[in-house]
Amino acid sequence: MAGSGKTTFMQRINAHLHAQKKAPYVVNLDPAVLNVPFESNIDIRDSVNYKEVMKQYNLGPNGGILTSLNLFATKIDQVLGILEKRTGPEAPQKIEHVLVDTPGQIEVFVWSASGDILLGSLASSFPTVIAYIIDTPRTASTSTFMSNMLYACSILYKTKLPMILVFNKTDVKDADFAKEWMTDFDTFQAALQEEEDNRVFGGDNGAGGSGYMSSLLNSMSLVLEEFYQHLSVVGVSSMTGEGIDEFFDAVKEKAAEFERDYKPELDRRRKQREQEKETKRDQELGKLLKDMNVTAESSTAKHKPTGPPKKEEPETISDMEDDSDEDAGAVIDPDEVELKDADNEMADRYQEALKNDFNGNPSQDDFSFARYVHSSNIG
Repeated sequence: MAGSGKTTFMQRINAHLHAQKKAPYVVNLDPAVLNVPFESNIDIRDSVNYKEVMKQYNLGPNGGILTSLNLFATKIDQVLGILEKRTGPEAPQKIEHVLVDTPGQIEVFVWSASGDILLGSLASSFPTVIAYIIDTPRTASTSTFMSNMLYACSILYKTKLPMILVFNKTDVKDADFAKEWMTDFDTFQAALQEEEDNRVFGGDNGAGGSGYMSSLLNSMSLVLEEFYQHLSVVGVSSMTGEGIDEFFDAVKEKAAEFERDYKPELDRRRKQREQEKETKRDQELGKLLKDMNVTAESSTAKHKPTGPPKKEEPETISDMEDDSDEDAGAVIDPDEVELKDADNEMADRYQEALKNDFNGNPSQDDFSFARYVHSSNIG
């Protein structure tokens, strides 16, 4: 929540790892922050100008942060490539921890599409653990405590990633009371009854108001009893460094839990998404092929000739010979045979007349035109 000390906590765990000679890789995802007390290896401010985004798109503070995250999410593949190189076995100095500082408006990050993309991408490559920072002094009241628990519960089920509840500022107020409220229902009931008797929830009567608020908190504490069993709770002080070792012990525990319980679920969801994409792609491809087939059939029917096919003219001698062979094996028309026989008979009669004289006797003279021209030329 706002003012819980998220950035100060980031600075503390960063300094703690540097003191142990285990330098982490730090990623800043808050585009609106002016200064951070630690050096970021990857900073969203180097890629996106928050004020320019607000100016160009006419947005407010939250809208500017959301749009900046959307723009940065388009480069998540480059970010993952850098992180894999730095944490891989071939890296000159292998990095064991990657610290990601989210925007101060946590609801903008958790409930946005860009936040889902960023967290999902990180979880697909690395064991990812969420640290939910709580302002311990302000959680001393049962209503504020329950509000933080409901918020943490919603984030847990939204991200589906292991979570650690970090009760910060233990140098101001110890977090033992909160741990006891989460493990002992009767203790929370006693604190709730005390606040009701002191009229914390309003009202002037001796009962402390209508009793609706206390009844609601009582019911929610019963509902969240199972939720508490899946959380790791640590108390830390970002100012003094108290409890940081316990925090990293919880991180190791949650990383193992990620590999054991969360990663198989992520793999199952990833395979399901891939199968859905493949099924959708096959359906789209089937529709496309069907449309192409219909278009081809309609085009063929449109340009189909109505009369008999026109015989193509032979282009070469071999084609003419092929055509002659085809004609030899073709079906003969009887009418054409009669016409050919009549022509042959007429030619025979003409040749016979040339051979005979006017009296019908055979003539020795050649009456052909070629013979006549030849004789004239000789004479």
